[in-house]
Amino acid sequence: MFKLSDKRDRALLFRTRLTTAMAAASATQSGLARAIGADRSTISQLLSDDGARLPNAQIVAMCATHLGVSADWLLGLTDRPEMATTLVASAVEVTDAPRTLIDEQILNWHQEAAGYKVRHVPAGLPNMMKLPELLSWEYGPSLDKSSQQAIGASADRLTLMQQAQSDYEIALPMFELESFAAGTGYYDGVPAQLRIAQLDHIADLHANLYPTLRLHLFDARKLYSAPISVFGPLLAVIYIGQSYLAFRDSERVQMLTRHFDRLVREATITPRDIAGHIEKLKATVGN
Repeated sequence: MFKLSDKRDRALLFRTRLTTAMAAASATQSGLARAIGADRSTISQLLSDDGARLPNAQIVAMCATHLGVSADWLLGLTDRPEMATTLVASAVEVTDAPRTLIDEQILNWHQEAAGYKVRHVPAGLPNMMKLPELLSWEYGPSLDKSSQQAIGASADRLTLMQQAQSDYEIALPMFELESFAAGTGYYDGVPAQLRIAQLDHIADLHANLYPTLRLHLFDARKLYSAPISVFGPLLAVIYIGQSYLAFRDSERVQMLTRHFDRLVREATITPRDIAGHIEKLKATVGN
């Protein structure tokens, strides 16, 4: 941002930026005057006065609104000419999240963040850690004949992890694994043999990929988290069911990173405890 030493410098910058904004919007002095309800002489004076005086706040705001720039930019308070609504719109992306494992957007985000840590709170068991048989049980009714193709997408995400392009840290509510082991709630109907095989698969993957992959279990009675993914410093994504909300502004990315890091700090089961915890859960299968 420009360092303005006195009011005269700020007034000069205002005139320069107003001229630039008018040229970009193809606005004439007469046209701008009509749009803001002022005399043409008022606009002429704003552009030609070489003194240190700035117009009142109402004139500045009306000029900014008509020209599609921010009042702060006209006054030299920011180097971003966009209005606040435009900045927010460009920082937030809404993307469809269909009930399918074939999700090119998710793969693109993972590839974009290659080399950065990926922090993830899944909506259930992490897809990339599921056996094909469990994926078929879960997604088969909605994907029909395309389920095998969809399962390949999950394998692609696991391949990204195994190639160690990024570290993956996953925080999961304790009840998710407990409910799966017991075959209750969402997992009602998963055969006991498949539940045991899946628990073994999670334990084996975690052991083989650690420390590139780290799984933490937190107590949802003490802490709550919506499903989120944070792709390094680049973006943070919140899953809301049928859509993703993706944030690219650093403030929100840092906020969700701090939220995730708290889940990790206060996790009841740490990565070093995962294998023993899963063995205990396997003992409850079928009971």
